Amino acid sequence: MTPATKALDKAKIQYSIHEYQHDANSTAYGLEAAEKLNLPVEQVFKTLVAELDSAKLVVAIIPVAHKLNMKQLAKAAGCKKAAMATPQDVQRSTGYILGGVSPIGQKKRLATFIDASAAGLSLIYVSGGRRGLDIALSPTDLQNITQAKFTQLTA
Repeated sequence: MTPATKALDKAKIQYSIHEYQHDANSTAYGLEAAEKLNLPVEQVFKTLVAELDSAKLVVAIIPVAHKLNMKQLAKAAGCKKAAMATPQDVQRSTGYILGGVSPIGQKKRLATFIDASAAGLSLIYVSGGRRGLDIALSPTDLQNITQAKFTQLTA
C-alpha cells in the first residue's frame, strides 16, 4: 500500500493496480510503464511538478509520450512563467521520489492540472506512488480526488 492507494480506498474510488519490474537504468519512467504493462501510450500519464513564478508548486498530469508546455501550464495556473521543480522540492512536497510521483496522496495538496486529452478516455494510468506501480482509474475520479482542472498542457 502507498499513500495513493490508501487515499483512493478512503475515498471509495474504484481503481486497479498494475505492477511491473522497474529497470533501474530507465529514466523515462512513464514510457517504461506503458511498454512493460503493454498499454497504449495515450492512456499512460506522467505526473510532473513545476514551480511557478509565484514560487508555488503545481502538478501537471500529461500523456507520457508528450512534453509539458510550460507556457500553457503557467497560463492555466494564472501566472506568467513555470519551470520544472527541483527533485528535492518534488520529494519534499509530494513525499514521493522521482519516477514514483503519484498525483494522489501527496503530502501537500498542490493545485493540479490534467491534460485535456484525458477527459475523453474511459481509463487512464498514473503512478501508484513508487517505481514499478501504476494505478488505473477514470479521469473523472482522478479529477475529483485531486481537485484538478482539465486544460491543454501539451503542444
